[in-house]
Amino acid sequence: MEEAILRFIKYLHKTKRTSDNTEISYKRDLEKLCKYLTEELAITSWGTVSETNLNSYMLYMEKENYAPSSVSRSVASMRAFFQYMFKKNLTSDNPADKLKPPKIDKKLPGILSVDEVDRLLAQPPADTNKGLRDRAMLELLYATGIRVSELIGLRLGDVNMQMGYINCIDRTKERIIPFGNAAKRALNSYIGKPRDSFLTSDSDMLFTNCSGKPMSRQGFWKVLKGYASDAGIEGDITPHTLRHSFAAHMIENGADLKSVQEMLGHSDISTTQIYLNMNLNKMRDVYERAHPRK
Repeated sequence: MEEAILRFIKYLHKTKRTSDNTEISYKRDLEKLCKYLTEELAITSWGTVSETNLNSYMLYMEKENYAPSSVSRSVASMRAFFQYMFKKNLTSDNPADKLKPPKIDKKLPGILSVDEVDRLLAQPPADTNKGLRDRAMLELLYATGIRVSELIGLRLGDVNMQMGYINCIDRTKERIIPFGNAAKRALNSYIGKPRDSFLTSDSDMLFTNCSGKPMSRQGFWKVLKGYASDAGIEGDITPHTLRHSFAAHMIENGADLKSVQEMLGHSDISTTQIYLNMNLNKMRDVYERAHPRK
């Protein structure tokens, strides 16, 4: 059964050109399902799995206190996997076709205020190579709203300093994202001797760790959390917090939804809509507090 999962992941990678994170999530979800089917139900073939078996697994996950978002993601994984198996004639039917994920209360993403962003970006010291690197990373992340995986994957040639934009490329598309003068100044201060001080080979990566190797997402997260603590920012903060803050601040200051969607790389504008809703909620709060005939 494990071999079928690996073939499915290979299919996603080559045919659907899915992201590494998507493939890792699908593989993890399906391996958990496989473990349940074999150990709890003594099922050893995907062809004998029924809709009842899959519903039983969903009930098991809920009983084990899996978050609704985890159950919902697992349902998506099962749907995609069994659709693939059915199309390849590896099963006689699709037992996941009618599975219904649990309802999830959508939470508004956490964002920083403009003052908090300013305090955060002021933390990296300007008199060390590491500080110059960190400032350039933070400024560019907030200036463009790119994902942390996109940030640490940037190469020197992806940055056009003269025109002030980056060329962000993933497996399926690329997009041009402008950045402002603050990010340009930070990049100008970093690119050159400070950047060269980290390199141990002729690398074209824009950012590396202190050993000259590609920076990991976890490595950057630690850098960010350290500066957030120094800035007195309470609560959880992740690289995605800056992405959310970028989008919310852009819309709050008049950017149109379509442009923000393109810069973020959202395929569906409804995903971007949440930032507009946040702004409308903020305006409603201001109205409620200020209007004499509320």
